[in-house]
Amino acid sequence: MEQKTILITGASSGFGEAMARLFAASGYRLILVARRRERLENLQKELKTDVYIQQVDVTNRGAVENFFKELPENFRKIDVLINNAGLAVGLDLAQEASLDDWEAMIETNNKALVYCTRLALDNMKERNAGLIINIGSVAGSAPYPKGNVYGATKAFVRQFSRNLRADLAGTDIKVSVIEPGAAETEFSLVRFRGDAEKAAAVYKNTRALQAGDIAKAALWIIEQPLRVNIDAIEIMPIDQTYAGLVMVRKE
Repeated sequence: MEQKTILITGASSGFGEAMARLFAASGYRLILVARRRERLENLQKELKTDVYIQQVDVTNRGAVENFFKELPENFRKIDVLINNAGLAVGLDLAQEASLDDWEAMIETNNKALVYCTRLALDNMKERNAGLIINIGSVAGSAPYPKGNVYGATKAFVRQFSRNLRADLAGTDIKVSVIEPGAAETEFSLVRFRGDAEKAAAVYKNTRALQAGDIAKAALWIIEQPLRVNIDAIEIMPIDQTYAGLVMVRKE
């Protein structure tokens, strides 16, 4: 069987790194993209498979276009795109939040995703084959205080994935979205701007998801037969569930 090529954005840590390790162990060829080149280089040295790495700011449309144009010949046939790059910045009420934080989340969680998707589709439609996996979040459907723009960006990921499926109906290109709940990665460390104490408190005394849990779900999607499209998977840690509606009462 021909070795599949998988492109992972945000591959230098968290879900992306875990997926790279698991996919490499499963014999897949990898294209790893992130902003932190040193981490990518270290990861490349450890993985026992064909790996092409590139430092790319996926929020920069021109940089993404150049990246796709300059892919080496033996890595041009992208079988799977995993839009994993994403982040939350800040945890503030909307009326107190920073517009810079909001813009950063929209650029990474939405604009970068559509840039990579559109350019990968050029390659996939030529072969009438491929799979796109978008990493969403339960925050895209479950609102919570101070989740404002982050949750909205992940709602975009869910709806964009659905609309892609509609547009690609009749082709052999598949689309899936994975929506994790609380996962113990660098997510909260980024959200709290490197404050390790605050980040650790998010997961204290809980059994949070681990990056490897999401990597296993992605691998399961990839290894489904052509006739099977996994539209969406929502994955929650056992210690997290929905809190229900809130009623504000006035005295």
